[in-house]
Amino acid sequence: MKLYTSVGPNPHVVRMFMAERGISIPTEEIDIMKGDNRQAPYLEKNPHGQSPALFLDDGSLITEITAICEYLDETQPGESLIGSTPEDRAQTRRWTRWVDLKIVEPLTTAFRGAEGLPMFKDRMRCLPEAAEGLKAFTQDNIAFLDKQLASRDYVAGEKFTLADVLLYCFLAFGEQVGQPLNRDFKNVAAWFDRVAQRESAGV
Repeated sequence: MKLYTSVGPNPHVVRMFMAERGISIPTEEIDIMKGDNRQAPYLEKNPHGQSPALFLDDGSLITEITAICEYLDETQPGESLIGSTPEDRAQTRRWTRWVDLKIVEPLTTAFRGAEGLPMFKDRMRCLPEAAEGLKAFTQDNIAFLDKQLASRDYVAGEKFTLADVLLYCFLAFGEQVGQPLNRDFKNVAAWFDRVAQRESAGV
């Protein structure tokens, strides 16, 4: 297998997940700042142009960060970060999906329409008119999560899972691009600071 990676929160999710699971595979860096992911020869390998992208030994391509993490979780030895029972996996997937829709997507769409507009305006449709509303929507959902974390240690329950990896990487990204974590959300802030101390967070 080979993982194509780059700067940005999406590759960070996969790298952090791999570090937590003790998975090591060959990697190659793609310079997305220069737009190499939108040029040949990368597009010949990965028509989606995304980073990260996982190529299997038979040449098959897997994109989308949760799909990559789930594949690695299922095929590599070690303790699962998704769950060992159907119930555990359902809770992890439930909260991973919630984080993706309620925090990751609005946060990143807002970034592309505001601070990231110079980089993305010629690459995809951006929504500058919606950026402030999307930032507020993200904060509303972080406020909801803050209440949930008052009664448990991690996003999906009492175990660290893929949902925590996904949320941490994108909140860390938000800190760098004009959407810093509101420290008034004390439970989320405490969770964030604990996760930031994990060795995997720095990969």
